[in-house]
Amino acid sequence: MYIVKAEANQVEKIVEMSIRAFETDVKVGGAKGDCPPGFDSVEWHKQMAREGHLYLAMIEKDVVGAAIVFPDETTSSIYIGRIFIDSVYHRKGYGIRLMECIEKNFPYAAAFDLDTPCWNDRTNAFYKKLGYRIVKVEDGFVFYRKRKREPNIMQDFK
Repeated sequence: MYIVKAEANQVEKIVEMSIRAFETDVKVGGAKGDCPPGFDSVEWHKQMAREGHLYLAMIEKDVVGAAIVFPDETTSSIYIGRIFIDSVYHRKGYGIRLMECIEKNFPYAAAFDLDTPCWNDRTNAFYKKLGYRIVKVEDGFVFYRKRKREPNIMQDFK
């Protein structure tokens, strides 16, 4: 698997995948409609693509999912706003591979941050399995962080 930045002309297909992926959350504790903001919005995804935050998860030439990623080089951190794998590809290890691709794609990152709803047993178990640690629980969300490397305090002062 590899990731590439999405282009605006790919967004409609991505939104279809997003809808299929997030609608499966009813199987893991979510109520119908318990989906992230913009998950079904073509315009929102186009904005994410224009801003360079929308990445495609590719297996050879097939798009199997996507991620919304917000790099912050000033803090050496990456905020993973969302990942999803098309439901037709669930339970094949692609989610793990997508997270590995994100982590490898940003070699400067000292930490990766994300959040997920408390009720979503699937995603909470998934992120813990990948080595993410709970930072806090607030307003119905669990906030996670994974440190890739320890920050170099001396480097940060240069």
